Amino acid sequence: MRPAGAAIEDKTLEVQMSGDERALGVAVIGMGWMGAVHARAYTRLRQHYPDSARYPRLIAVADDVPGRAEAGAQQYGAGRAYSDWRDLLADPEIEAVSVTVPNFLHAEIGTAVLEAGKHLWIEKPVGLTAADAAAVNRAAAAAGKQTAVGFNYRNAPAVERARELLAQGAIGDVTHARFRLFSDYAAHPDGALSWRYSRERGGNGVLGDLASHGVDLMRYLLGEIDALVADTATFISERPSPTAATSGHQLATGGELGPVENEDYVGALVRMTSGARCVLESSRVSVGEQNSYGFEIHGTAGVIRWDYRRMGELELAAGDGYQDAPVSSVFVGPSAGEYGRFQPGSANPMGYDDLKVIEAQRFLASIEQDRPVGATIADAVAMAETLDALVESANSGRWVRVGR
Repeated sequence: MRPAGAAIEDKTLEVQMSGDERALGVAVIGMGWMGAVHARAYTRLRQHYPDSARYPRLIAVADDVPGRAEAGAQQYGAGRAYSDWRDLLADPEIEAVSVTVPNFLHAEIGTAVLEAGKHLWIEKPVGLTAADAAAVNRAAAAAGKQTAVGFNYRNAPAVERARELLAQGAIGDVTHARFRLFSDYAAHPDGALSWRYSRERGGNGVLGDLASHGVDLMRYLLGEIDALVADTATFISERPSPTAATSGHQLATGGELGPVENEDYVGALVRMTSGARCVLESSRVSVGEQNSYGFEIHGTAGVIRWDYRRMGELELAAGDGYQDAPVSSVFVGPSAGEYGRFQPGSANPMGYDDLKVIEAQRFLASIEQDRPVGATIADAVAMAETLDALVESANSGRWVRVGR
């Protein structure tokens, strides 16, 4: 008689073999914090989406910081580590690639990934300008490959539920809204003068870093943007230079001071094609604000509010009372978006990494179905056109039409 343990082992082997047949070879270029987030997302897909048609198998990682690729490969189970991303793209086992490098490398590497015949998951803003994003979009069309972009906040189940409520007319016609993205990651004057603060390498500062998410949420929830007027500012004009490679938002106390070349703050009045009016405000130097991201959307019959720090909760007022309307806290549950893949009941919290798992799943679904699923490079182009309009308006002091 076969021991019970042997039968279990045989079944495990059978599952593993079946999984290998469905594996999709993936890789990550750039193994800083965001690269690690992508690597973790790939490894978790099988756990949260056991019914997926294909599963990712992390083949390789690349990073030019000495030792970082090797450490990442060991930690996340990749078989190969490259110091040059071009060598990674020559690997025939890799079918899809995550690009999580600094902004100034997005267009070059993103385009190269597509021209190498591989699907692309890339972090926003997909370059420094709308022209950069458009170039990557053209490469995707020419290659016939699927793309995904890191607009992770739209993946929050509460945000998806808010979108459904808006489409159903739960708060009537949208009249005006406010989108905020405040953080303190650059509030310390000794924050290291990394690539983020260079115009040539980091682009337009907080616009590409945080306001890009606000623009995507605005479009995702309310439709297209017609025109805007904006103001920007840089409040910390100098920062100390780092003495070694940086990851995240490190301090460099005592380093040689250098100029901050891009924006700490942006505020804008936005007119939607629907006629709704919006306020967009974003800052990377807001003392006392840690990941204070969210929106409030007012309609003719109610309001919807969301705060990223209470990710699974909406504040909602709806009905025909109009004046003195009570606002209720609504905890979304398994029926909202992808919530049920992570938690069994309302008010169980989800986290940032969970949103990236959802993003990874939609990327793989787009590859399997050969059609866009989730945010794509086309969304990045529309967002980048809005950022270009914000910069143009801040420089001219005038209203600017978007994408025209």
